Amino acid sequence: MSSRAHLDHPKLGVLVSGSGTNLQALLDADLGAPIALVISNKKGAFALERAQKHGVKTCVLGHKDFESREHYDAAIVAALEAEGVTHVVLAGFMRIVTSVLLDAFPRRVLNIHPSLLPAFPGIDAQKQAFEARTLIAGCSVHLVDSGLDSGPILAQAAVPVCPGDDLDALRARILVEEHALLPWVVRLVITRGLVETPEGPALRSALPLPSRSLALWSVRTAEA
Repeated sequence: MSSRAHLDHPKLGVLVSGSGTNLQALLDADLGAPIALVISNKKGAFALERAQKHGVKTCVLGHKDFESREHYDAAIVAALEAEGVTHVVLAGFMRIVTSVLLDAFPRRVLNIHPSLLPAFPGIDAQKQAFEARTLIAGCSVHLVDSGLDSGPILAQAAVPVCPGDDLDALRARILVEEHALLPWVVRLVITRGLVETPEGPALRSALPLPSRSLALWSVRTAEA
């Protein structure tokens, strides 16, 4: 079942690698579409248990079982399309994806990253920010491209680095905003779509910001 043919009946696929706190935020939210499949590259990922408790189908595809990244992504695409998935969310998926996945879901692969991109891409972004002694950290939701956390940014939440913070305190403060920002953006993408602007894709207007957010949010929007 091709994802291209069923955009009028959107379904989400979520890729995970770890404990799945951002997946839990998605599971608990009204996203405007069901989560049809959760895929992990690690058999013991607690995220799988979270999905199963919500009655969501899960699948483990170990990346070491494939001879290349492209072969691995082809297996992911096949699993997603078998469930009618139209949009993909990387929620703590610790793998760089290839054009095989991106071409199957053009402009429909989202990622949450724990920094104010383009600052601090790659792994352990919170630690990078903390060690750089930046005064402002945060998180970003962006479209995925072939680079390292380099795709078009749709929304960000700026989180202050407070006096006396240690790394764990900063991680926790950023995570609160991740759990609010990611479902909010996913719902906008699913229910309203994206608008192409001269500066790149943007959200089609905005829903009200969650009242529980304590951070400064920045959202790229454009009226259709």
